[in-house]
Amino acid sequence: MGESGNNYDLMIIGAGPAGLTSAIYGGRAKLKTLVINKGTIGGLVNNTREIVNYPGYPQISGSDLMLDFKKHAESFGVEFLRDQVVSADFSKEEKIIQTKKGKELTAKAVIIACGSEPRLLNIPGEKRLQGSGVAYCATCDAEFFEGEDVVVIGSGDQAIEEGMYITKFARKVTAIVLHDEGVLDCNKVSAERAFQNKKMEFIWNSTVEEVMGEDSVKGVKIKNLKTGGSSELACQGVFFFVGMIPSTHFIKDSGIEMDKRGYIPVNEMMETNLEGVYAVGDNRVKYLRQVVSAAGDGATAAVAAERYIEELDAFNADVLQSDKKVLLLFFNALNNESLEFSTLLEEVNQELDERYKVVKVDMATKKNLAQKYGIEQVPSVVVLDKGMEFKRMDCSGGKEKMKTQLQEK
Repeated sequence: MGESGNNYDLMIIGAGPAGLTSAIYGGRAKLKTLVINKGTIGGLVNNTREIVNYPGYPQISGSDLMLDFKKHAESFGVEFLRDQVVSADFSKEEKIIQTKKGKELTAKAVIIACGSEPRLLNIPGEKRLQGSGVAYCATCDAEFFEGEDVVVIGSGDQAIEEGMYITKFARKVTAIVLHDEGVLDCNKVSAERAFQNKKMEFIWNSTVEEVMGEDSVKGVKIKNLKTGGSSELACQGVFFFVGMIPSTHFIKDSGIEMDKRGYIPVNEMMETNLEGVYAVGDNRVKYLRQVVSAAGDGATAAVAAERYIEELDAFNADVLQSDKKVLLLFFNALNNESLEFSTLLEEVNQELDERYKVVKVDMATKKNLAQKYGIEQVPSVVVLDKGMEFKRMDCSGGKEKMKTQLQEK
């Protein structure tokens, strides 16, 4: 347990558009909310020089839009912490976060909004010349290559669309493509536009082996995949667009389900496989990765988290602090046997003048609670007295057996 100041209702990991929107909704709901972010507020969006498709903002920079998001969240009392989450324990009702600066923080609910980062090829010269001609964001850096020659690595939607954007500034843009001539991985509309763009050229069946230059990019070394031969191409900029990697490595041992790429699958409420843990934005499995869709994710997750916390608080107050003994009934709403048992249990309790408080727990939605009490099958009944387990019922008998068990002292 951390200090009381380290305990929160809602903790958000990441401060991109999804995380900041979650913060706005969390703060508005009067939840004690903390946003933890290791880098610049806004994430990758912070580096976008021009956004023209966010509702209500005909034209604004990514950094200015994210600053508005942050100010909005702060107006509702949201706290911000500049730190890096290094591990997480989501196995219990109280979620525990450990940070790089040695903090232990707890929360009732956690929203994972850590986003993604560009995939690196790790070829010679790539890391060394980052910021000196090597780039990963066209809208951030294209203008620095006014009138120069630029190489784009990749042929997906991002590579081709960003490459066309770069042609607004560069003298020439050359795309290095793995595939045979005319084959791109992007959508057909973008491919047709790219082929018609007089400032775009393509080198087929090839890959980049090295980025050349001492203090800045001077060119690239290209290998032809069919002939095995190498050649050099002079350029002043190299943009890598070979995919994104979700920044979810720090939760790989937390029990959160992820696909083989590291993206987190969620349901329509942004719920992960673990109760009280949500995933939003670019680190989740999704179709569209835009500021507006990230904001929608964040709003959904925060509202779902608010309701989860309300249910959690109600359980603690109504069950663990109940003056009556509690019959904690674990059932499956889709199982007829469970439903019949539930009806019978309530009927017997009425005949006993409501001696017990009956609290139903659907195993499909309350997995953490079922795990806490070691429930593996339904129906199951745990009898609680002042929050402590008193006994467990044998659910295999009929009405009389049930009544006999409930009449026992």
